[in-house]
This record gives sequence, structure tokens and C-alpha cells, in this order.
Amino acid sequence: MKPALKPTPSVPRANAAAKAGDSVDARKPRSDGAEARSRLLLAALRLFAEKGFAKTSTRDIAQAAGVNLASIKYYFGDKAGLYRVVFSEPLGTACQGVDLSDPALSLRDVLRIFFEDFVAPLKHGDVVQLAMRMHFREMLEPTGLWMEEIDNHIKPSHAGLVAVLLRHLNVSKADDDVHRLAFSLAGLALQLFICHDVIDAIRPKLINTSTAVDHWATRLVDYGEAMVAMEIARRQTLASPAAASKKTKKS
Repeated sequence: MKPALKPTPSVPRANAAAKAGDSVDARKPRSDGAEARSRLLLAALRLFAEKGFAKTSTRDIAQAAGVNLASIKYYFGDKAGLYRVVFSEPLGTACQGVDLSDPALSLRDVLRIFFEDFVAPLKHGDVVQLAMRMHFREMLEPTGLWMEEIDNHIKPSHAGLVAVLLRHLNVSKADDDVHRLAFSLAGLALQLFICHDVIDAIRPKLINTSTAVDHWATRLVDYGEAMVAMEIARRQTLASPAAASKKTKKS
């Protein structure tokens, strides 16, 4: 993918509608509030994924959603607030609220929680694909949200997985191979999102139902365990007296 020639300006922080005393959440929702909000989110997701933040107008979104233009201000404050919600809500945050560092959890328990939570959005079908396209567009035409996602969610999630691996690898400090392993484990699940269209074209039954997604999550746990076991074995081999002796002779 080619980088954008003219990145859009940063998305503004929450405006007056998000301030204390004027919070959207504090307002009493109308009887049709949930439905109107959902229509706005879906319409905005489609348009933002297709045209990006700068080229999508609130009027276009309201028209596509079949709601009054004022609804965007009512529920989200402004276009920037709507974009922020649309960017994060469909995919959620992996393992949010789950303490993977709990020593009571076995490696398989941790991997099961990690992968099941990671792939759960795939059960929402086309919405997830639109969300991925929006994420790709955000990378090409940055507004600042992608870097926020990295800092606020991806880095902490990676650090949590690294901490788990350190415990199971019996290593006190993360080296490059621990980080490689953590990225590789996350990549097992991430490729389902990135390659969804390819999988759907080649073997759709592997990903087109909730049961299929659950089955794939179970397999990812198996693959993940095998990867960690391989790394444990590799480190044990390197630490063996024979390996140390061989290294000394080469020196």
C-alpha cells in the first residue's frame, strides 16, 4: 500500500459534548436511541472506510443512516467524536479487563483467553471487514487515532503477553526472541482479519460462522502452545553444557 500524500489533520479531542455536565452518556436516551445510534455507526463505518475522515461529511452520514443531522451531535458531539467511536467500537480491545499475568493461569489458559477474545469480533461478519478497511485507511491517511491505538492498547497488550512468556520461559528479562515470539503469537490471530477476504475466497467454511471462529481459536491455542514449547526447547539446548562447550571451541 502506498503512503498518503496529504495526511489529514489530527482528529480533535472531545469537544464540549464530552465535557463533564454535558456528557452524551449523561443524557437521557430517546426510545429509539439505540437503533438510531447503531444506524449512525454502521453508516459512518461504511463511509469512513470508503472515503476516509476528511472526505466524509456529517450530512452524508446522517443521510445514509436515515436520521436527522442533529443526531450526530446528540450522540457523538461532532464528526471527530463519531470517527473515534467507529474506529474502536466494532473491533473492541483484546483481553480488556483480563489479567493475563495471574500466576494461577496456565499457559493454555492464557492463550485460550487471548485468542478467543482476539478473534471474537470475526463473528460480526461484514462489519469487521469494514472496520479493518477503516483501520487501513487510517494508517494511510492518519488522523492520530492509530498512534493512540498503539500507545493505549497494542503496547499494553504486547507487554502483558511478554510478561506471561517470561514466566513460562523462565526468563527474567525480555530479549529480542521473547518479543519475536509475542508478535508471532498475536500474528496468528491478526492474519485472520487481514486475510479474511482470501480465506473467504479459498475456504469460506473456516471463518463464516461463529462455530468456525471458535474452532479456529482452539487451533490457535494449540499452535501457540507448540510455538512456546519450541522456544523453551531452543533455549534449553543453547543452555546445555554441550552447547556451551561447542561455543567455547568455536571461540
